[in-house]
Amino acid sequence: MQLTPGAEVPVNVAIAGLGVAAQVMYLPLLARRPELFRVTAVCDLDPEQVGRVARRTGARPFSDPHAMLDAGGFDALIVLTAGTHGGIVAAALAAGHAVLCEKPLAYSRAEVSALQNRDRLMVGYMKQYDPAVRRAAALLGGHAVRHLDVTVLHPAGEAQLAFARVRPSRPGPQALEPWLRADERALDAALGPASPAPWRSLYANVVLGSLCHDLALMRTFSGPPATVEHAAVWDGPSVEVSGALEHGRYGLRWHYLPGHPAYRETVAVHHEEGSLELVFPSPYLMNAPTVLTAASRSGTTEVRAAHLDVTEAFELQLEAFHALVTEGAPPLTGLDGALADIVTAQRIIAAAAGDAIGGEANEAHQSHDA
Repeated sequence: MQLTPGAEVPVNVAIAGLGVAAQVMYLPLLARRPELFRVTAVCDLDPEQVGRVARRTGARPFSDPHAMLDAGGFDALIVLTAGTHGGIVAAALAAGHAVLCEKPLAYSRAEVSALQNRDRLMVGYMKQYDPAVRRAAALLGGHAVRHLDVTVLHPAGEAQLAFARVRPSRPGPQALEPWLRADERALDAALGPASPAPWRSLYANVVLGSLCHDLALMRTFSGPPATVEHAAVWDGPSVEVSGALEHGRYGLRWHYLPGHPAYRETVAVHHEEGSLELVFPSPYLMNAPTVLTAASRSGTTEVRAAHLDVTEAFELQLEAFHALVTEGAPPLTGLDGALADIVTAQRIIAAAAGDAIGGEANEAHQSHDA
């Protein structure tokens, strides 16, 4: 796409996957920002779902992502499908499209190694674009992180989405089957063909599906973890991980609590001159502010400042994607950052599961220990 740098020209964009993320966040925000994007094609494995969205948006409907790529007529693709995204992202990049892919980029490192045109890829970790996170990173400045501490309390998705009246996609078994096979092949590569189903589910749905947001925040504040020394999993599930940063240590705790009254994610960053605490609301509540509390010293006084900004993180992420498409501006997470998170996720599962895990995760754990 040849555009004048800096010009606000609407980009023709296609959407693959019309589930929760599309209905609650992306489609409303794309409609809010017509000067940035024009939705020209939509795709979902459920024909009724895609027909409904196509009628509302005026976009061309497709029930096969590869058929949509073959038809063209757009410059960029937003990937919101379930499961691994490696195959559809590879096809879109090879066709010359810019791609915004919701996390995770893929389940395996093998999928990532096959990607072309990598400078056209953006991986969607919207929390990195949260104005509270950007302010926290600026306040942290060059200070080394002494300790980073994360706690996530995750209620059932139905409770978080009760207000949204989401219509779930219901693809038929025949349409879904090849995508499920691709997921299994990717998990075979990542964790080994003999890896037990509970570990495969934990890796795909919890570590790469939710906790990866906190891995991205760790990269934002201090870089990827230097070590994964401890990982434990217990009923719920609950996950606990700890290890070393470049100049300090970290602790991650993630709890699935179906009846908990609200989603709550707390990230505390401690450095030699103060602390930063971020409290995130449910990601499905657009324009709900993340609360940043910054603690510092002025003379003999401890100063605490609270910052709240209602600018929507997903919307800022879309602005950054437009800048990638039109100006080539690098995203906060491209291929390298997404790959670092996949490697960390594999180390977490290997540390928790031990000999039950093979594949790339076992290799990552062994090289990590060495």
